Amino acid sequence: MEYYGSIEAGGTKFVCAVADEELKIVERISIPTTTPEATLTQVDAFFGAYQLKALGVGSFGPIEVNRQSSTYGYITSTPKPGWKNVNLLGALKERYDIPIAWTTDVNAAAYGEMHLGAGKKTQSCIYLTVGTGIGGGAVVNGNVLQGFSHPEMGHISVQRYKNDGLESTCPYHDNCLEGLAAGPALEKRTGVKGQLLEIDHDVWEIEAFYLAQALMNYTLVLSPEKIILGGGVMKQTHLFPKIRESLQQQLGSYVSLPNLENYVVGCDLGDNSGTMGCLLLAKEQRGLE
Repeated sequence: MEYYGSIEAGGTKFVCAVADEELKIVERISIPTTTPEATLTQVDAFFGAYQLKALGVGSFGPIEVNRQSSTYGYITSTPKPGWKNVNLLGALKERYDIPIAWTTDVNAAAYGEMHLGAGKKTQSCIYLTVGTGIGGGAVVNGNVLQGFSHPEMGHISVQRYKNDGLESTCPYHDNCLEGLAAGPALEKRTGVKGQLLEIDHDVWEIEAFYLAQALMNYTLVLSPEKIILGGGVMKQTHLFPKIRESLQQQLGSYVSLPNLENYVVGCDLGDNSGTMGCLLLAKEQRGLE
């Protein structure tokens, strides 16, 4: 029997899975991200037990998604040691003579959620993951959004919360969303990891302000039918009403939004958003080749 394969390539772990024709997951494993050689050796060991007919890859980035580029398929300027300028797609093509879909991890998650999760019955959505970093993917008219490169939604500039003097945790930007609102910023503000903070801590108002400001900007530019929030920080579900309230305040009455409880939502697929998106892209890629 032939299977579809998925690789959700993260900076901390590679999540690999195989699924049948109906995209029912047969097996799923997590492999620590070490060196490219060691990590791919373990990937090969997992897929070696299956006959694959197509593979979907959603990778941490930045990555090159422009097919006209000489570095198409590369992980480019990542700070992850050992992975800068690694031709990940090329290495996979050498191993597997099958159709391979290639995109970012968050684009894959957005695609999975739109077709199989919280974004079902829509043709456009944004998926934003808020954790160690912040990344976002968009699906517009049913297709993953990309131009000369892929979106970097976590690095948009934001106006600071009143009297917020935190030194950004992003090494590139002083006032970007990731530097002021990702998990490390929460911990830097409080000295406590986000999952251990009390739900009534004042820091959640700051967090909601920054995330709502970002959602306002995405809404004004892309007008998605739904915004889906995932990642470790968003497991603090008490944040959702705070974000919705702040979004409404910051937008004012300029744009008429859908019901906010249906517009800003959590992910339905949980930790499988990226995996299911990769599997779906693999199946579609096979149909294209």
